Amino acid sequence: MSAVESTTPLLVELFTEELPPKALERLSRAFAEVFEATLRAEGLVAPESTTDRFATPRRLACRVNAVRAQGPERAIREKLMPVAVARSADGAPTAALRKKLAASGREALADRAFGTSAGSERLVIEADGKADYVWLVGTAPGKTIDEVALRALETAIAKLPIPKVMTYQLADGVTDVAFVRPVHGLVLMHGERVLPARAFGLEADNLTHGHRFQGAHNIELDTASRYEELLRRYGRVEPDFVRRRAMIAEQLEARAAELGASLGAPDTYAELLDEVTALVEWPTVYVCSFEEAFLSVPQECLILTMKTNQRYFPLFDAEGRLRNHFLIVSNMALEDPSRVIAGNERVVRPRLADARFFFETDKKTRLEARLPELAKVVYHNKLGSQGERMARVAAIAAHVAQATGADAALTERAARLAKADLVTLMVGEFPELQGTMGRYYALHDGEHPEVARACAEHYMPRFAGDALPSPGVATALALADKIETLVGLFGIGQLPTGDRDPFALRRHAIGVLRMLIERGLAIDLARLLEHASAQFGSRLPDAVASNVQLEAFMFERLAVYLRDQGHAAHAVDAVLALRPPWAEILPRLAAVRDFAALPEAESLAAANKRVANILRKAEESGERVEATDAAREPAEAALRSALDQTAPAAEAHLSRGDFTGCLRALASLKTPVDAFFDQVMVMADDPAVRANRLALLADLRTAMNRVAELSRLAS
Repeated sequence: MSAVESTTPLLVELFTEELPPKALERLSRAFAEVFEATLRAEGLVAPESTTDRFATPRRLACRVNAVRAQGPERAIREKLMPVAVARSADGAPTAALRKKLAASGREALADRAFGTSAGSERLVIEADGKADYVWLVGTAPGKTIDEVALRALETAIAKLPIPKVMTYQLADGVTDVAFVRPVHGLVLMHGERVLPARAFGLEADNLTHGHRFQGAHNIELDTASRYEELLRRYGRVEPDFVRRRAMIAEQLEARAAELGASLGAPDTYAELLDEVTALVEWPTVYVCSFEEAFLSVPQECLILTMKTNQRYFPLFDAEGRLRNHFLIVSNMALEDPSRVIAGNERVVRPRLADARFFFETDKKTRLEARLPELAKVVYHNKLGSQGERMARVAAIAAHVAQATGADAALTERAARLAKADLVTLMVGEFPELQGTMGRYYALHDGEHPEVARACAEHYMPRFAGDALPSPGVATALALADKIETLVGLFGIGQLPTGDRDPFALRRHAIGVLRMLIERGLAIDLARLLEHASAQFGSRLPDAVASNVQLEAFMFERLAVYLRDQGHAAHAVDAVLALRPPWAEILPRLAAVRDFAALPEAESLAAANKRVANILRKAEESGERVEATDAAREPAEAALRSALDQTAPAAEAHLSRGDFTGCLRALASLKTPVDAFFDQVMVMADDPAVRANRLALLADLRTAMNRVAELSRLAS
């Protein structure tokens, strides 16, 4: 087997100080991908090779499992210079040619006859279509792993998506280095051999390091393939991020089951699980508890403080109620963990006590009494305070309530109180609880349950896939809140640009559209935007223009959203072209999807496109479109007869909301439509005949495009 064909694993490790946990997995992926890609570009990685990624709080590493010692030969073909420049009149090589060749160590080629090889290279003369040129052709040996490995490492380091760069000084006391964290060890091994490399002031070696307290400090690697085996055995380190995460998840589930408790839905703690995985090297899960008296505090407060401040996993009973036990993930596997458990219980107690203090103190002041404080909270320097904003939201909410049948009085009351929790102690400490605490405080104040629910739900949907607010008051307030944001910020020119959307206006727009569509609300969007902009008084420079821009933006977002939900782009365009009632958008899309599967669909879509073009040109030229009963061709009469029979049946389906039935009925027009275009000249010389045929096409277009603009289905 040749050197090119034989392969050996290549391992690289950067041993560092503690890396940022929330960025660790992303750093690990980028490091491995760029390192491997650089090697592969030089032909050093076998096609079947795989790459293992390793990441712990103190290391980034990867192993490319099939790496050649040397890449394959590379073809050389370099255009040097015109023959007239390369040779003098007597055929001798010129100084220009010698200089060019000397620059790459090939000066000996200048004295050889053209076409004569010097090793694997030679100079040849070839025409490029304009003149004869001297070319350097041949083969060059592939680059070795010693040449490429350091460059691959340097490239991977340079392209790391570092969230915040840290500058530190090397051991020489002079050199400054910028990296995510100080680096204290470098491993670079091809099989059993340490490759010559230097980075961060460190020479590559074969020494890695175990657990800070429970593993061997120095672990000598005999080969790259045994990296994780030796770390696990002697270092008490699980270097594989995915495997370490699974270890933690398994232990969490086991401890919870022992207590007859639950961790909740996996998606509620997945982010926390990722974070703690990035904080430990040899994880062990322990059970802790707190006093049951703290359970009198809303459980959202306790959950948030345990997860956010302490990175603990709360536990729940079968009904989803918080229990007074929680789980911790420790980096220490101990026979007697009592001190670790007691220490964590001691740490969490003041956090929970703070939450109880905030809650009890907040309850002493009614939400309504806090409203004057909102006037002191700036919403936007061009749009006023939160107090002014909520007055606008209340007016918009009243309009929405009237249009949707929600209780107007409760909706206005909810709008007045919805942001009052922003000035409470609890939300001041935990902004994530805004709305949630509003509900608790509203219920404590004796507000109507619908008002309390709306205080919590008017932020919904908060993210893609989030649930919608409850029908009625909550939906009316959520719509008003988001519409006020969109109208105000568009009105002062704060539009999303490219990847930048600091006010989450795209998310707000999708939230509004989802509520309109999924709740089937009969609201005229243009009128709603007009009403909303009126609440801003003179604060918006040109509300009419900005509302037109906003409405276009929302329909663009709707098209994107529907495509993301799996609807075909042409079907989305066809349905939205008619701007149908919100409740009909999804049923119409379903009908268009079914219609597109019919054998008649392609022909009818093409015919509709042709009809649209003919009528557009006729309108531009001022043609008369009028039924004159001047039918002169059998195919023309047949189409009129078929249309007169089919249109009422299709309309009956449409009136019942049976969009699929409507389009299926219209599909029967394929044969007479095809015959018409095959046999009839629409733009006849006789004006009366022409007007009659245009009128027939206009009626056809009207009938065919009641569900969607079918011409947009044509390719």
